[in-house]
Amino acid sequence: MTRINVGVIGAGWVGGIRANACAINPLVDELHIAEIDNARAEAIGAETGAARVTADWKVIAASPQIDAVIVASTPESQRFPIVRAALEAGKHVLVEKPVAPTPEETDEAIALCDVGDLKLAVGYTRRFDPKYAFINKAIKAGEIGEPVTCLVSRNITREIGAKIKGRSRMSPAAMGGTHSIDFLLWCLQPRLPVKVYSQQSGKLFSRVSNTPDHQWIMVTMDDGTTITAGSGWVLPLGYPQYSQSWIEIVGTNGALTVDDTHREIRLNTAADGIRYPLSSMPGEPVDHVFAGAMVDETNHFVSAVAFNRPVLATAREARLVMDVTMAADLSAITGEPVDLILDT
Repeated sequence: MTRINVGVIGAGWVGGIRANACAINPLVDELHIAEIDNARAEAIGAETGAARVTADWKVIAASPQIDAVIVASTPESQRFPIVRAALEAGKHVLVEKPVAPTPEETDEAIALCDVGDLKLAVGYTRRFDPKYAFINKAIKAGEIGEPVTCLVSRNITREIGAKIKGRSRMSPAAMGGTHSIDFLLWCLQPRLPVKVYSQQSGKLFSRVSNTPDHQWIMVTMDDGTTITAGSGWVLPLGYPQYSQSWIEIVGTNGALTVDDTHREIRLNTAADGIRYPLSSMPGEPVDHVFAGAMVDETNHFVSAVAFNRPVLATAREARLVMDVTMAADLSAITGEPVDLILDT
């Protein structure tokens, strides 16, 4: 069996999920973790049986015994030096979106991959959710005819929004909306986006910061298909990390509707009222299983490295998503549609 050594940089909520997935993956020989929070580092090291836990990510990126690195550190805007160092050291990388803060740095990462024949996967976890994978398959198989219009509306709690606005100056489009845009562009391949219009709304976080509460993005594809993606982070506090989505895809011969609001399980207690378990985007552990797509995504990356297979969500695809979300933010500022001029 081909086995690899994996380093996880940043072992918080998301990094902890990925570290635990690697710890039980039979293709992973050694797990190495970088985490700057001492208490968390000690806990995750004991939890996963990591071969090494360090506070210095540079040790992981430079280690010759490590084959692949998963970058899950925050803030998002400071991940690129880690990505670049790992690629320069000849390691395959899975990074949470975005690849880098700017298109130029993203292009640099792609170039490093090309030169080193390396894999650079991006954490677009929705692609590994069976509901979303089914939509992609149905559209590409022509089951609803030609797609006419696509809608994804996703909202998360203000708990997550507060964390994001406290560490990054990133818009709802660049954080939550990027998942919806990536998903829809994936479903509609090989169609390409040509025009973007966006509006933002702010009534809560805008009282204390420049962070909007919600953002709508409208995208026109080169064949006339339209995309509408909404992303917000001001739902009332409830189940930890709660996320809800509604999806509608209408075509010339049919339609797809997906209720991804997690109302199939309700836990009603005197202490907390109604709660919706298993409702976070990455998922969560339940005894011996993991209910969610992030473990499947992590295992996919590990097997892609171990067996030299392609990764599902590539950096080039992420670069296109970045073009759309940056155009959306520009449109929200100017109030005008933005034409995309793509280097295809």
